[in-house]
Amino acid sequence: MSRRTDDVATLIAEAREGRTRAVARLITLVEDASPRLREVMAALAPYGGHAHVIGLTGAPGVGKSTTTSALVAEFRGRGLTVAVLAIDPSSPFSGGALLGDRIRMTEHASDRGVYIRSMASRGHLGGLSWSTPQALRVVDAAGFDVVLIETVGVGQSEVEIARAADTTVVLLAPGMGDGIQAAKAGILEIGDLYVVNKSDRDGAHKVRKDLFGMLKLADRAPEAWDPPVLATSSLNQQGLAEVADALVEHREWLAATGNLRVRRERRARDEIEAIAVQELRSRWASVGEAGAMKELSARVAAGELDPYSAADALLA
Repeated sequence: MSRRTDDVATLIAEAREGRTRAVARLITLVEDASPRLREVMAALAPYGGHAHVIGLTGAPGVGKSTTTSALVAEFRGRGLTVAVLAIDPSSPFSGGALLGDRIRMTEHASDRGVYIRSMASRGHLGGLSWSTPQALRVVDAAGFDVVLIETVGVGQSEVEIARAADTTVVLLAPGMGDGIQAAKAGILEIGDLYVVNKSDRDGAHKVRKDLFGMLKLADRAPEAWDPPVLATSSLNQQGLAEVADALVEHREWLAATGNLRVRRERRARDEIEAIAVQELRSRWASVGEAGAMKELSARVAAGELDPYSAADALLA
């Protein structure tokens, strides 16, 4: 058994050689907010930008994990390496991932071209984990061709994935009220690709019809991407090749139109902003009930100062 190491240069070199233990250790450093995280991110920076980042979202029960596993098999059949970041609800006791998607994807466990990591949301809203952007940097730098991010599945508010991925897949299924949801705001406005899973069930045709109707009413520029609506049965491996083809086509369209650069710059901007805000919160927490924060809070509570001026003073 190899000796566990936290030497950043060694871990990154091993991760780029395809050693999944090193990839796992780097992501653990990310999730634990290790003091070495800045060093890790600085060392990874030159190696990013290769992977096609695909987000899969949808309400609980639509078959996200099954579809993710089926897409892994499809991409592996095409000779591509795949990493999966499966975001799970957090245990209220340990804070760890509650569902454990690695258990549900055991068919890929022995495949060295696949890496699967369950990550706890730890109360983060939007369907992702706070550490998802940095974990994404790890698997991208490790050289995986495709990264699949499977979100928690919290419903219409789960839109953060659209800003984290190059391509967003919205999964729906018949019999879950998705036909009605097609007329509402939320996750059904963020898709680059819509997939009606469990399409062998009654009502699948109606869900597709509702989706087509929604997309037809959407106000899109003539040159914008036209999201396809596809039908699959992940358990029977039906329609997955067509989904993979559409994902590749969208990746090519992004690159050809310059939208890939735009999306990735937006993703980097969001990441920078999140890190900066977290750093500010840490600094504010350090003053806590003492120093400037205590004095400013007392003055605002007493009506001597407005909160905007207090915030300006704190930032200064």
